[in-house]
Amino acid sequence: MFTGIITGVGHIQNIANLGATADHGKRITIACPAGYLDDAGLGDSIALNGACMTVTTLDTSNDAPRFTVDVSAESLDKTAGLDALGAVNLEKALRANDRLGGHMVSGHVDGMGVVTYFAEIGESWELRVLAPSSLSKFLAYKGSITVNGVSLTVNSIADVAGGCEVSINLIPHTVSNTALHQLQKDSKVNLEIDLIARYVERMLSHSNIHSNVKTSAS
Repeated sequence: MFTGIITGVGHIQNIANLGATADHGKRITIACPAGYLDDAGLGDSIALNGACMTVTTLDTSNDAPRFTVDVSAESLDKTAGLDALGAVNLEKALRANDRLGGHMVSGHVDGMGVVTYFAEIGESWELRVLAPSSLSKFLAYKGSITVNGVSLTVNSIADVAGGCEVSINLIPHTVSNTALHQLQKDSKVNLEIDLIARYVERMLSHSNIHSNVKTSAS
């Protein structure tokens, strides 16, 4: 589990093929800030742009700490920002005694969104993302959403052709201390909807199914 509070910005330095065809995944090498991996170990979970990955190799040297993850072709197809060199948001898995500074995040990407607008407004920044229609029912005013691993609050929503446009306000601290600053119009982003909303939807749909079954039986 994660919280959506970014603990470091890493940089994808190398991407190596794990096989000769498109059915094979990639081995990704991520450079980290000094000291970031001091409490990490092989097999640990670290979220990259909101996608939970497993550490497969680890180099904790002070001058160039780095780690690798193996990403399947399926994961590469369902996520954004893991198949190109550049900055990525990092978050190590939540400990049982950690503060929950954001919201409960699973590290499983629910869908990819597209940035429709990103600009400075006064002292803050406005980010608008077009989410897929399949995620629309999970998005609500003042609800939580994770964008590239960052826990954010929905300022407004608008159901439009092709999905649901979400507007989010970003304070300067968030822009400066995450990789969100590199976003621009048409950038693809990883989205994870609120964990509680996912379970509520499942419970309601399951209740409706059983209600219909009982009605038919009677």
